[in-house]
Amino acid sequence: MTIPGDTQFDIIVIGGGHAGAEAAWAAANLGARTALVTLDPSKIGVMSCNPAIGGLGKGQLVREVDALGGLMGLATDATGIMFKMLNTSKGPAVRGPRAQCDKHAYARKVQQLLGARPQITIIAGTVEDLLVETNGPGATPRITGVVVSNPQSPYPGPFRLLAPAVVLTTGTFMRGLMHCGESKTHGGRIGEAPAVGISAALRALGFELGRLKTGTPPRLKRSTIDWDSLEPQFGDTPPTAFSDLSSLDASMPRCPDAFPSLPQVDCRITSTNTAIHDLIRANLHRAPMYSGQIESTGPRYCPSIEDKVVRFAERQSHHVFLEPESHESDWIYCNGISTSLPRDVQHAIVRAMPGCARAEILQYGYAVEYDMVRPHQIDAAGHTKLVRGLFLAGQINGTSGYEEAAAQGLIAGINAVRFSRGQPPFILSRDQAYIGVLMDDLVTRTPVEPYRMFTSRAEHRLILRADNSADRLTPLGREIGVVDDRRWSFFEQRRDALARLNLLIDGARIGAEPLSHRLKRPGYSTADLRRDLGDALASSSSLDASMLGCLDALLTTILADRQYDGYIRRQRAEIKRHAEMEHRRIPSNLRYEAIQGLRTEARLALSRFRPATFGQASRLEGMSPADLTLLIVAAARASAAAGS
Repeated sequence: MTIPGDTQFDIIVIGGGHAGAEAAWAAANLGARTALVTLDPSKIGVMSCNPAIGGLGKGQLVREVDALGGLMGLATDATGIMFKMLNTSKGPAVRGPRAQCDKHAYARKVQQLLGARPQITIIAGTVEDLLVETNGPGATPRITGVVVSNPQSPYPGPFRLLAPAVVLTTGTFMRGLMHCGESKTHGGRIGEAPAVGISAALRALGFELGRLKTGTPPRLKRSTIDWDSLEPQFGDTPPTAFSDLSSLDASMPRCPDAFPSLPQVDCRITSTNTAIHDLIRANLHRAPMYSGQIESTGPRYCPSIEDKVVRFAERQSHHVFLEPESHESDWIYCNGISTSLPRDVQHAIVRAMPGCARAEILQYGYAVEYDMVRPHQIDAAGHTKLVRGLFLAGQINGTSGYEEAAAQGLIAGINAVRFSRGQPPFILSRDQAYIGVLMDDLVTRTPVEPYRMFTSRAEHRLILRADNSADRLTPLGREIGVVDDRRWSFFEQRRDALARLNLLIDGARIGAEPLSHRLKRPGYSTADLRRDLGDALASSSSLDASMLGCLDALLTTILADRQYDGYIRRQRAEIKRHAEMEHRRIPSNLRYEAIQGLRTEARLALSRFRPATFGQASRLEGMSPADLTLLIVAAARASAAAGS
C-alpha cells in the first residue's frame, strides 16, 4: 500500500515484535483502524532468541492473553513442535505450559493472522520522530502522530501518519548495539539496523531513559552433533494447548484431533564441565560484560554462561538443552549457554560439550544493549504520564521475554483504542491476572535488570492458575469488546459443562464414600477423577458431547478449585479486605512535599512514581505503613478542603 502524507488512523503501533503484534491485534478486535509500522514486515513475529513460548509464570501470561482474545496462544498451538507442562510434580497453581515452536512457521503464522485483518495496515519504515502538540503553558502534551522514513518508499522524503494514540514497542532496537567479544555492531538483532531517532525524540519530550542488556546463545548444525548419544527429552502426550480456540473447528465448538498441527520433536541434554569453566575464567577479560565494554545490566534469572561460572563457582557443570528451532532448518538452539565471549572461545566451549565434539556453529552467541524507558513514567494501562495518547509496551519498559511483551502489547493496544474513544482505561488488578501483577510491578518498582515473570511474584497464584484463565478473564474481554462470538460460544459451553460436572461429582459415591471427599486426598489426580467418574459420566447427560474431548481440561479446573478450596476462600476474604485500599484513588493534585511527617524516602518515591491508588502507593519501595497512614490522612484533608 502506498501511504500518502498525513494519512489518518485510529491508532498507530510502532514495532512488529510480540508486543506490537498483540497491540495491533487487540486494536483490530476492537474495530480500530490500525497502522503497524515496522522496519521490515517480513520480520514480524520473529523469535529473536529461543523459539519457545510459555514456562513458569510465563505460560500463565500466554493463557491470559488468549482468554482476552490475543493471538500468541493461537500462533503457538499452530506451530508448536514440542509441548510440555512444567512443574507437574507440584500443585496446579505453579504449573506452567511451555511449547517449543518452529520459529519460521511461527513468524509466518503471526504475519498471516495480522494480514487477514482488514483493520490493520502494515507499513514498512522507521519512526524518526513523534508528533506532539501542547495546548498552552502547563498543559500535558498530546500525541498526534509520527514521522516515518523508508528509503525504499516510492516517493521521496519522510511522511507523516496521524492518530490520537500511538503504541511504542521498539524491543531491543532503540540504539541497539550487539557485542561478540571485542566486536561491536549497531543493531537490535543479527542483520537488522537499530532505531536511532526514537531515543532522541523521547529524550526531547523529557523521558528518562535507561540502558539494559540481553543475550542469546550460539546455534549449532544438528547433523554435526552426535544426537543419538545424548539423553532425550520428550514432550507431553497428549499435549496441552495454549488457546481455547485450538480445540475448535471452523463450524462448531468441539475438540477434534487437529491439535497439534505440526510433527512433534524431542530435545537432547548435554552439559558444561570443569574444563569449559576453566576456559571461561581464563577468558573473562575478553568477555564484554567483564571487560567494561558492556556497562548495562542483564537478566539475573537468565544469566550468560560466563556469569553462571562466576556466580556459581562451586558448580562443576550446567545443563545445556539442545532444542530444534524448525522443521525447515538444521539449526539447534543451545539453551543454557547464552554468551558474548569471542568466537574462538565459543567454538572451544561447544566442542568440549558431550556429543558436540564435531559440532558446527551456524550463528555465534552475542549480547545486545538497548535503550528503555524507566517504567515509573507509565501507568498500569501502559499510558505515559508525560504525553497523553502515547503508550509503551514490551522491552522498552524494561521487561524480558516474548510473553511479558505480548501481555503488555495487549493492554496497551486495548487502552490506546479506549483512550482514542474517550473511554476509561482497562486495568487488571493483581488479584485478577498475572497481567495485572506484571503491570503493577512495572509502575511501582524501579527495574535494575530486565523484568521476568515468575509464579512467586503473584501473591494470589492459587486463584491465578493457567487452567482457569478463561473463567477469570473472558467475561471481562467480552464486556470490553475483544472477545468474539466464536470464543464466547466456547466459553459459555465450558461454563455450563463445569457446572454440570460439579453437580455430577457432588451426587456421586464410590461405595459408601462421597466422590467429593476423595478429591481432597493428597496425590489425587485428574486421571483418578476421570476413572472414578467412570460409569456415572458415561450414563449421564450432564456433559454435552461437544465438550467430551475437553474433559481433562474441565476436570483439571474442578479438581484444583476443590483441592485449594479452603485456601482460595481465605485469599478471596483477604482480597475483599484490601479492595477499598486497592481501588481508592489518590487525588492527582496532592502535593507530597506538603505532607508533614512524611519521610524523605517516601516523598521521593511518591513524587517519582505518582501512584494512582493507595494500593499502588503501599507497594512502592521506601513506603512504610506509617508513611501510608500519613498519605491517607493528607488525601482525606485535601478532599475535605476541596469539598468545602
